[in-house]
Amino acid sequence: MCESNAFLKKGDREELFLKDVTRVVPLAGGKLRLESLLGEEKIIEAKILELDLMGHKLILGE
Repeated sequence: MCESNAFLKKGDREELFLKDVTRVVPLAGGKLRLESLLGEEKIIEAKILELDLMGHKLILGE
């Protein structure tokens, strides 16, 4: 499977925001909609800071 976990960077820390992300959709106003494998959906005002495809990790920040 190719799902990634999304983390929110806060200072030097990274906090898990959503597991098993399958889709990221940009929205108006600098927001992102993230959807998970199980159908969970979260919207956050953030930027993509890093996308590690080999490590299955998405880092979001403000």
